[in-house]
Amino acid sequence: MEGASERTSCRLPKEEKESPGYGPLLKTLLFKNNKTHDHNNSLIYTTKNESYYNYVVTEPPFLTTNLNLNISFSTPAVIEVSTVIEAGNDTKINSTALPLCPDDISSNLVGRIPIIRTPVPTVQGLEKRFTWLKPGGHWQPSNCKVLKSVAIVIPYRCRGEHLLLFLQHMHPFLKKQMLDYTIFVVEQEGDGPFNRAMLMNIGFDEALKTRKFDCFIFHDIDLLPEDDRNLYTCPEQPRHMSVAVDIFKYKLPYPAIFGGVSAISTEHFKLLNGFSNSFWGWGGEDDDMSNRIRYHHLHISRYPVTIARYTMLTHKKDTPSSTRYEILKQGQQKYDKDGLNSLKFKLITKKLTPLYSWVFVNIEPLS
Repeated sequence: MEGASERTSCRLPKEEKESPGYGPLLKTLLFKNNKTHDHNNSLIYTTKNESYYNYVVTEPPFLTTNLNLNISFSTPAVIEVSTVIEAGNDTKINSTALPLCPDDISSNLVGRIPIIRTPVPTVQGLEKRFTWLKPGGHWQPSNCKVLKSVAIVIPYRCRGEHLLLFLQHMHPFLKKQMLDYTIFVVEQEGDGPFNRAMLMNIGFDEALKTRKFDCFIFHDIDLLPEDDRNLYTCPEQPRHMSVAVDIFKYKLPYPAIFGGVSAISTEHFKLLNGFSNSFWGWGGEDDDMSNRIRYHHLHISRYPVTIARYTMLTHKKDTPSSTRYEILKQGQQKYDKDGLNSLKFKLITKKLTPLYSWVFVNIEPLS
């Protein structure tokens, strides 16, 4: 359980002054999903100062007019995207062709990377450093098209310093891997027992309301990867990412472990019915997911311990779940009725910040 000093700063780190925002054009547009031949529902549009790439054509609540989109395919590897944006009397036209990104990104990677714990950065400092980020903590290459999109989901409460260190480390890490990615921070309201698994289910559910994602990385906020060859993608089988953690002397604690950081494709996560929502307090939900994976005749894949290395940031443990062993024993009796299809929560706030997409929820039992 978090200490008293942490309780005084349980909310997300705040900006000292108002963010410059996302530009007047964004604030006056509504992207209406007209039927197109673009199977990824992606587009390219520009403002006076910035270009935005491959945003899904949905209906964000803060935008208010229509968008026309023309798509053509010149070769199997090139998509021609033309957009016409009307905002009052101001019309923007952008047309470009993007090749597919290369499969081999080894030239971008160096292997072992430093873990910087001090000084703890500020929100303003990170925003100034990561000017290449798009609203909601999104980035993707501007000179090529990535075929698969990745959502990083972080269950969160009362870890303000850890969040800043995580963002400082992860945004450059993910960018070097040439990913089309977005970071989602799913925060639990209140000081009741923490439900990590339910927050991850919520992150999955809310992320897919914003755009199509092919891969989900479920990530504890206190774990930082030490090697950039640890690719944040989804293979054919669910992947346990945090194989070798410093506090465990860089050894796998037990063969079936699936906690810490894990990668699961959207297709497999739906097949598994997500995580169990029944684990209140620390522990159990990751072992339940491991059991679900085996039950559905999948298997856990891992990178070698020389690559899948992580540093754990210091923190006090949450109160263990007193019912975790009892719930685990129920096993397959609950897999098809405890998970994504039984998810209940109250959405308090959903907001795009410059560094991440924030989802703030109440998950107390609803009447």
